[in-house]
Amino acid sequence: MRMTAEQLLQCAMKARENALAPFSQFKVGAALLTSGGKLYTGCNIENATYGLTVCAERVALWKALSEGEWSFLRIAVASDGNPPAAPCGACRQLLWEFCGDLEIIVGNTLGAKESHHLADLFPRPFDRRCL
Repeated sequence: MRMTAEQLLQCAMKARENALAPFSQFKVGAALLTSGGKLYTGCNIENATYGLTVCAERVALWKALSEGEWSFLRIAVASDGNPPAAPCGACRQLLWEFCGDLEIIVGNTLGAKESHHLADLFPRPFDRRCL
């Protein structure tokens, strides 16, 4: 059985609970689903220098890549932003490079939910075709 978008978003909401956001108080969770049905979650982790802060989407992606996963179906991102927060530019770049035009589901703690494809959020990416 494949995980539904709603189930994936619930996994992102659960991952959000582990976020370390002492400076911004903006907690984010992500859940990345592979083509084989494996799930990798992540949460944002802030640092006092801000520049070393890591987004939830990147944590989930690094976990998956470090376990040898290279084929992805969709990612869900959960926050309390209203409207739901989409991945930042850095995350869009990395998701494009490693995941391609996957589905991105964003949702918030108020129950709002949207679905997009990465190509719609990131229409002219820099990738190996540009090299």
